[in-house]
Amino acid sequence: MSTTTLAIRPDPRAPRGDLPASRSVTLNFDDNALLPLLYGEHDRNLARIEMRLGVRLGSRGNRLTITGTPERTEVAEAALADLWRRLQKGEHVGTAEVEAAMRMAEGEQEGDPRLPLQDIPAIRTRKGAIAPRSPAQAAYMEMLARSEMVFGIGPAGTGKTYLAVAQGVALLQAGRVDRIVLSRPAVEAGERLGFLPGDLKEKVDPYLRPLYDALHDMMPAEQVARRMAAGEIEVAPLAFMRGRTLAHCYAILDEAQNTTPAQMKMFLTRMGEGSRMVVTGDPTQVDLPPGQASGLHEALNILDGVDGIAVARFAERDVVRHPLVARIVAAYGRADAGSAYGRADAAPSRPRDGRGRAGVEKDGTGK
Repeated sequence: MSTTTLAIRPDPRAPRGDLPASRSVTLNFDDNALLPLLYGEHDRNLARIEMRLGVRLGSRGNRLTITGTPERTEVAEAALADLWRRLQKGEHVGTAEVEAAMRMAEGEQEGDPRLPLQDIPAIRTRKGAIAPRSPAQAAYMEMLARSEMVFGIGPAGTGKTYLAVAQGVALLQAGRVDRIVLSRPAVEAGERLGFLPGDLKEKVDPYLRPLYDALHDMMPAEQVARRMAAGEIEVAPLAFMRGRTLAHCYAILDEAQNTTPAQMKMFLTRMGEGSRMVVTGDPTQVDLPPGQASGLHEALNILDGVDGIAVARFAERDVVRHPLVARIVAAYGRADAGSAYGRADAAPSRPRDGRGRAGVEKDGTGK
């Protein structure tokens, strides 16, 4: 793929007196067989880039012209170049990959030190390589590779648990750990499931289903079953961790915002020789009873600055599920902020948190 840059000129559609510069770039692709895969069915990939970045894309033969502001044109060019490299390597390009390429290109433009795009990390399992879909994911993956204990903090849909499980599977398959232990606190999200029939495993499995789903994305089902039967993969409620030492193990504590301080301390001190730990959670989705402090909130305060512990923080812009999920997270964030300020006006004597918001996280739960 080669690039031809045309002259920068004012956009004639802009109002007079406010004429932003418009830049045009022409990309020349050298493999016509890959172009339909790049453009997508009915050019849906190009339409997505136009809508998200506010640029215009025009194709003729193996030439694609990008027109827009210099900054947006540069992002579109970098995203298309990344997608083209994927296709040349035989990788799939769909809506998720297009969204990821644009997020990564935007991070590159902001001067993120983990880029350029061709050098981003990847987690390699026997089912294929898993690449980051946002700059925050790239930072998280680097932490997972180099740190013995990592906290992944942020809203739903940012890939915290998925990437942690992927790293564990990669280390297990490479023989760098002897087993994976996946754990969650058994706290209901508003429902009460204890009355359901069945033995203990049948009662707690609904809490652990997201961990099973992630495992099956990384490994064939028969391999998951075989390794679980052999004890190489264990999925268990947090209560089962007490009294154990996890040596030569990759341990993940998911939904950590629903731990109590005692449970969090108990889990973190299970770490044994040759082990790695990952703790993931969303402080805005605490399901503990009112008045009960969150162990995740306390641990982040107590362990701040401790050598060997890395903390990856995700924001709403890092959501990699359906684009609507990011907008939902943002809307709830605005509503929470508005209600917090409203409570501050009504009761100005309540304490403020570290960000200056009144009446929030008095007991660490956010409730």
